[in-house]
Amino acid sequence: MATSDPVRPVTPGASSPSVAGDRDARLSRTRMGPFELAFFVVAAAGPLLVVAGFAPLAFLIGGVGAPGAQLVAALVLLLFAVGFTRMALRIRNPGAFYSYIGRSLGRPMGGGAAVLALCAYSVIAIGQLGAFGSFSAGTVSRLTGVDVPWPVFSLLAIVIVAVLGHRRISLSAKVLGIALLAEVAILLVLAVPVLLQGGPEGLEFGSFSPSAIFAGGGTGAMFAVVFGAFIGFESTAIYAEETREPARTVPRATYLALGFLGIFYTFMAWIAVVAFGESQIVAAATENPTELFFIATEQYVGHGATVVMEILLITSAFASTLAFHNTTSRYLFTLGREGLLPRRLAAVHPRHGSPHVASAVQAAAAVVVVLLFALAGADPYLGLFLLMVGPGILAVIVLQALCAVAIVVYFRRHAAGHGMSVWATLVAPLASLVGLVVATWLVAINFELLSGRTDWVNVLLLACLPVAFAVGVVVTTVLRRRDRARYEALTQTQIY
Repeated sequence: MATSDPVRPVTPGASSPSVAGDRDARLSRTRMGPFELAFFVVAAAGPLLVVAGFAPLAFLIGGVGAPGAQLVAALVLLLFAVGFTRMALRIRNPGAFYSYIGRSLGRPMGGGAAVLALCAYSVIAIGQLGAFGSFSAGTVSRLTGVDVPWPVFSLLAIVIVAVLGHRRISLSAKVLGIALLAEVAILLVLAVPVLLQGGPEGLEFGSFSPSAIFAGGGTGAMFAVVFGAFIGFESTAIYAEETREPARTVPRATYLALGFLGIFYTFMAWIAVVAFGESQIVAAATENPTELFFIATEQYVGHGATVVMEILLITSAFASTLAFHNTTSRYLFTLGREGLLPRRLAAVHPRHGSPHVASAVQAAAAVVVVLLFALAGADPYLGLFLLMVGPGILAVIVLQALCAVAIVVYFRRHAAGHGMSVWATLVAPLASLVGLVVATWLVAINFELLSGRTDWVNVLLLACLPVAFAVGVVVTTVLRRRDRARYEALTQTQIY
């Protein structure tokens, strides 16, 4: 009969050692519970950025069924979360995709997943700096008449992110929590008068009918957009080491984050339908895709609220880059501790218990990329943001699909002694796998919607994904030949 995986004891609240390369190095345990962790990963998604920036695009290409499509995507990912959280209970390694896939499908596959996940989170974090710089420069110019180059704002954001990343994770959690509450508040300020007034055509629910969701000519492209809106919820497992009671906190935070995003995105997309009317929403989104929610706010609330929403769009982009910066830092730290990357990355700050070296490396990479795009005269949104975030979103969806396979394989091999239902370990993961494979295909064939390009650049960006995965597989395979003991230790570290 299979036995439970071994668990290394960790003293709650104890400071982590600062010696780089120590496999027993631990990040500082905090009092962060499920709500705080859920706040953290929801902020990474940038709800206001998604609602104001992606929902209009979903209407434009997919029609009035966009709210229903958001709900379908949420349900697929909830099915994925069923098995994902069960894996978090059994494999207590904060590598998430890396450790789950590596423990189930073999260490070389885990190495490929590690490099792909690291690249995905890193480029998303850096890409968000383009959105931040673009929104900041535009808003400052409109409100004050002063033109400040976008790189100034992006580099300033990197400095702030680096400082927060150097400190204990609880400080970043507080900043993200405040930003998230402000984003949700301003959107609810729009939702209340829309519901009270009923819009030009009343409270209609045609957006949730199957014919509206699946019958449109741009249905596939629409799903490519809505699946991308949920990226980041799976990072709950990455922060397990720094939470209170990880075995309880991680599953609860995952469901809280995904449940909130699914309900909130669906609700706000439906609010847009009510605000403009089912017969007019597509035309409104087509005419003003970047201004749809600002126009609704101006009409139903007033100019002051529109200005506040514009400012909060900036903080939403900042919150997202901070959250993904911290996620990337912890991936670098974990892979350094595992020995897959240089062990210096596993250094822990003696006072703050943070992965300060890994954080500094990510910040340095961000500075280099921002300066390169600035020197090239690239547009911060169409260039830096879309070109970086697009492949990152697709990479995470691919990793989710691989992880769904890993969940099924792992529990089929270790079914005895786990006491988990067939629903949680087979049915739900397989159902989510179908949805995720379809989502991967839809994003790939409609990739121009995420990249903003229609030329050879898309081919290059898509080619980067299998290359990154192959690099991870090769590095792990070489490690197996050169250092068998180090290879055998991969994915085995237990932190709670």
